Amino acid sequence: MDGGLRPMDADQLREHAHKMVDFIADYYKSIENFPVLSQVEPGYLSRMLPDSAPNHPESLEDIFNDISAKILPGVTHWQSPNYFAYFPSNSSIAGFLGEMLSAGLNIVGFSWITSPAATELEMIVLDWLAKLLKLPDDFLSGGKGGGVIQGTASEAVLVVLLAARDKMLRTVGKNALEKLVVYASNQTHSALQKACQIGGIQPENCRLLETDSTSNYALSPDVLCEAIAHDIAIGLIPFFLCATVGTTSSTAVDPLLPLGKIAKSKGMWFHVDAAYAGSACICPEYRHYIDGVEEADSFNMNAHKWFLTNFDCSALWIKDRNALAQSLSTNPEFLKNKASQANMVVDYKDWQIPLGRRFRSLKLWMVLRLYGIENLQCYIRNHIKLAQQFEVLVAQDPRFEVVNPRIFSLVCFRLLPSQNSKDHGNELNHHLLDTVNSTGKVFLSHTVLSGKYILRFAVGAPLTEERHVTAAWKVLQDEASALLRSFLQLTGLQLEGNGG
Repeated sequence: MDGGLRPMDADQLREHAHKMVDFIADYYKSIENFPVLSQVEPGYLSRMLPDSAPNHPESLEDIFNDISAKILPGVTHWQSPNYFAYFPSNSSIAGFLGEMLSAGLNIVGFSWITSPAATELEMIVLDWLAKLLKLPDDFLSGGKGGGVIQGTASEAVLVVLLAARDKMLRTVGKNALEKLVVYASNQTHSALQKACQIGGIQPENCRLLETDSTSNYALSPDVLCEAIAHDIAIGLIPFFLCATVGTTSSTAVDPLLPLGKIAKSKGMWFHVDAAYAGSACICPEYRHYIDGVEEADSFNMNAHKWFLTNFDCSALWIKDRNALAQSLSTNPEFLKNKASQANMVVDYKDWQIPLGRRFRSLKLWMVLRLYGIENLQCYIRNHIKLAQQFEVLVAQDPRFEVVNPRIFSLVCFRLLPSQNSKDHGNELNHHLLDTVNSTGKVFLSHTVLSGKYILRFAVGAPLTEERHVTAAWKVLQDEASALLRSFLQLTGLQLEGNGG
């Protein structure tokens, strides 16, 4: 190649990108042929690839061959219609096109001046989504608040916790850090604990309050009040409450209104994590699950989970943008410019941990425009309907039980143990999960609720249809039958061995 490497050539891009799109389209066409959960052993890839990079160019065809033969076997296929494990990571044509455009423009939009469209589109699109969710006007960009796209809900809870921490320390003094206390239910995502670690909150001051089946694992306002009163009595400072709408284990919904009023009465920051279930709240019949959000200081949902927006795109709204900026802003000389200095624009670098940021709003913009609100609502409703159908199938089989009421598109269930089971059927259900996942036909995950090992069936992959739900249930029934036979035989042998 004359003059050395030319990494960006329009004609070459056109040729290679067409081939890549064809490859990805073929992948989606054949996605059901792959085991949903990768069946490789740890370290498999190092045995298949050379131990150093090539000195000379290799052909795209050779690379595609390696992807097919070596990479795809090690992929767990999140977009498979038979993927029912963790909450979904939705992709779509609109999301893919937005991602492609973002990659093509490849801007680093940390401040308004680095690409005005990136900042302004993000503000506009998050206002659109806020209005779709019927969030309070305080969360819109026209006032003191606004929305920002984070990478994940973990980043969202971290930045608001830091803002809340610094806001409180400006009132009580910086030396009071070790007295600050965070509250949430024991069903709250572990991202909160990591945020506390990063934010310097003492581990013993991260209160994960007990929940149980009587409240469907929602945080009790009474339990919260009791914990706060105890901490104040011993000289600690409550400063942050995290409520969840759709917990990971069981999609529990914390009662936002009473919790928010408690937080406000104590001068605490109130954050609402609706990473998964926030998407459902675009449907009027599910919007009531975020009633009370008007009490919140911040609210988060992951558009990349259940809103057809390719990863990553986690939407965070805040009522007071200055609270974020006061914690996260830096203003070195080399970033100064007229628009920023005059405070005429938003610089999103001051709303997040890293400096650099991608043009992620393009994905969300294209999803909203190419699909429209009505189609997105139908998409959510269909997944909830499929989960409801699965719940009925489980309830009709006397060998199984639905563990807690389904709210959105997650069904928590388990195989019932025998009456003399010493571990409440935990080992039995652990075995069932392993055998089902090892078939490669479906992929489920688990949790533990009230000491019981529970299987999670999360509907949400873009390609999932009723036939996939029915087929998954057939796999579960077949594996359960085989497992119960083997457990029965084992129990019989043990009884004989004990002189039974």
